[in-house]
Amino acid sequence: MITLEKVSKIYNGNQVPVYALREVSLGVAEGEFVAVMGPSGSGKSTLLSVLGAMNSPSEGTVVIDGIDVYHLNAEQQADFRHEYIGFVFQQLQLLPYLTAQENVQLALAIARLPKAEKAARARDALAQVGLKGKEDRLPYQLSGGEQGRVAVARSMVNQPPLLLADEPTGNLDRQTGTQVLELLRDLNQAGQTVIMVTHDPLAAQYAGRTVQILDGEVVGPQEMGRP
Repeated sequence: MITLEKVSKIYNGNQVPVYALREVSLGVAEGEFVAVMGPSGSGKSTLLSVLGAMNSPSEGTVVIDGIDVYHLNAEQQADFRHEYIGFVFQQLQLLPYLTAQENVQLALAIARLPKAEKAARARDALAQVGLKGKEDRLPYQLSGGEQGRVAVARSMVNQPPLLLADEPTGNLDRQTGTQVLELLRDLNQAGQTVIMVTHDPLAAQYAGRTVQILDGEVVGPQEMGRP
């Protein structure tokens, strides 16, 4: 589903080239759950932004579902992100004055769908993550784990082929983080392709495969068992 060929991202720091990514080649099959691990500053979040069509590489190619992502123009890339990719952020970014359903429905703002269809899809996504009956609750009326589920529902309401999660448990307590990880695992087992950046070895155990990245380079994949 995903092929990266010798992808580099180079920044000019004081006129000296700084490699955030260095000739990264990587393949991800449809239906995989891949954890990308590495210390802070290793390049893992840069890799995720490149995969998300948000950060053009300096060199190399990124092909997702047969589409050369960075040969698209800006408008086409925006359409690609909307159609192909769901994002789960470290900061859940729920709007406190919107209900759970309204927060999820935000991801459908530019979709060419009737309002009733958008509402129905948001309700269905919330039901899929176990929040049926809580559509009208504001974020403060939900537990931390439930807020995390709303964020995941928002990321998948477009039914994207690819889910990208950037340190999704980074700001959560262990119990809440476990609930979010279990949800990502369940979605993957139902066929969702997931790529998750994490520095937590316990979180990485929920993936089927890990990719280690250090100083912008992939230094080795590793198979890991799931809890």
